[in-house]
Amino acid sequence: MSEGTLYDKVWDRHTVTTLPTGQDQLFVGLHLIHEVTSPQAFGMLRERDLEVAYPELTHATVDHIVPTADQSRPYSDDAAEEMMSELEKNVREAGIDFSDPTTGDQGIVHVIGPEQGLTQPGKTIVCGDSHTSTHGAFGALAFGIGTSQIRDVLATGTVAMEKQKVRKIQVDGELGEGVEAKDVILEIIRRLGTEGGVGYVYEYAGSAIESLGMEGRMSICNMSIEGGARAGYVNPDETTYEWLAETDYFQENPDRFEELKPYWESIRSDEDAEYDDVVTIDADELEPVVTWGTTPGQGIGIADPIPAPEDLPADKQDTARRAQEHMRVEPGDTMEGYDIDVAFLGSCTNARLPDLRRAAAIVEGREVHDDVRAMVVPGSQRVQEAAEEEGLREVFEEAGFEWRNAGCSMCLGMNEDQLEGDEACASSSNRNFIGRQGSKDGRTVLMNPQMVAAAAIEGEVTDVREMKEVQTV
Repeated sequence: MSEGTLYDKVWDRHTVTTLPTGQDQLFVGLHLIHEVTSPQAFGMLRERDLEVAYPELTHATVDHIVPTADQSRPYSDDAAEEMMSELEKNVREAGIDFSDPTTGDQGIVHVIGPEQGLTQPGKTIVCGDSHTSTHGAFGALAFGIGTSQIRDVLATGTVAMEKQKVRKIQVDGELGEGVEAKDVILEIIRRLGTEGGVGYVYEYAGSAIESLGMEGRMSICNMSIEGGARAGYVNPDETTYEWLAETDYFQENPDRFEELKPYWESIRSDEDAEYDDVVTIDADELEPVVTWGTTPGQGIGIADPIPAPEDLPADKQDTARRAQEHMRVEPGDTMEGYDIDVAFLGSCTNARLPDLRRAAAIVEGREVHDDVRAMVVPGSQRVQEAAEEEGLREVFEEAGFEWRNAGCSMCLGMNEDQLEGDEACASSSNRNFIGRQGSKDGRTVLMNPQMVAAAAIEGEVTDVREMKEVQTV
């Protein structure tokens, strides 16, 4: 097993005891909750006459079902209004901080945690959402948990887990034009598979990772779960500290920053740390990656041919055939030129301010294709406000994009933002499963934000490197 890694150090520091099951009981430093997975857990507490053990270590927001067009109350969707009302009642009774839409702090849970300074290196962080791995970008151990585990964390401040192995993914080199963090993680999942990370957490390292801003690191850690890993993280460094110093928490508690920094430094993986596996990737060789199928692992470089099912491992051939039939693609073709009907810029993977800036640079001075409906959904109200102050809203709207309010939106189609019929969507989100975006016949092509912008303009999957104002991240 691994030794001397950040994972080992933070895990050991938070272990309360080893349970008879062989699992470790971990103390939870931050519990993030939202409206979809928490109501049942609060109901379980009431049934047992239990209270929330650490409300001060718990933070709530609303993101999955919140409308992104008309947010006036009551919501037009009865189920959404019921979930919102239930969350409001639960946080009020428990004394939990709540970033609701009236505060200006509401947004996707994996966006607001980092931007408010709640997410910090060396913390254990859990949330009833699989993409909690996002927070690992700060050097935290962050895990998605189920409803019964949410109950346990609310009641005890702890969670039972089995320790995983650690795979180091070393990405060295320099990302080329039009190639982003999203392409790095799509390439990792393509190479290792959607189940390649089962039993592991991923440590992302190397010069290409170190050169990324926090937003890019979050995009990579966000999709760790899509590769089967239990979590993903990046060792904290000066880039991390510069971000944290500007957040609310440390602006209000500057002395706390200096107190914690030695701890953050101490949990970095040792130079001679031992890993259970090491994978190396050359960033110089990467190009924009798009998916051709119905899992994040079915991806290719924009210029590469779609694989023939018979050329894939035996256990992946049937899945590939079904995916190609659903997506209406043929082996040997490339995805360039694939017609799209919808362009979606949003999700906890790619809806932060730099993501919107890069996409806007592609859009500016151009118009959305006549056959495409395009929307931008900022990851939080703070991102939305900052983007509007910079004039990004005008850039997108003048091009023909809809500008929406913060939320998960079309990433999972739990509100009104959904695909219709067999529409094909160029999406900056994290999953392309059948039905994920609201229609069982809908087709989703995952790509980076600049590529989504290019597809919206051209009406088809397009190599953004052939357009002007291409940027790297």
